[in-house]
Amino acid sequence: MQQVTLRTDAHYTAEEVLSALDYCSLERLPSSFREGVLWAESAQTDAFFVTLKKAERDYSPTTMYRDYAISPGLFHWESQSRTSVDSATGRRYLTQRETGTHVLLLARETKSNEWNGTQSYTCLGPATCLKHEGSRPIAITYELRHPMPVDVFKQASLTA
Repeated sequence: MQQVTLRTDAHYTAEEVLSALDYCSLERLPSSFREGVLWAESAQTDAFFVTLKKAERDYSPTTMYRDYAISPGLFHWESQSRTSVDSATGRRYLTQRETGTHVLLLARETKSNEWNGTQSYTCLGPATCLKHEGSRPIAITYELRHPMPVDVFKQASLTA
């Protein structure tokens, strides 16, 4: 695996994360990434870009996933609605320990910041699949390697 230098708890734009994961090049611009999940093959890493509070005007009904913090060290994440446990992507999400792939969680409270610009993501860091249920989407509980800060936990928890 290539070394990825992103600090846990730091804020990044999507473009900065894509660059750190060696996803971008002259042939593949950052604007080619449009979804909330990215498989960065060179880093053997799935990066999950989570928007915690989704506005119906910005997201379709099939992308209103329930992603939230269970505790400072546990995060509930839902795969894309078309991902099944039997798909190659679903198997990669669920067998990361056995296959040596990685998951990187990044979260932001809302899509836009107070100036109507794009909100940056807080890097929650590496995460490991603990359990899952369902399919299309797959509901996965991830254990974070480093607990999230209290302010991020408050934003990310359902009680916020």
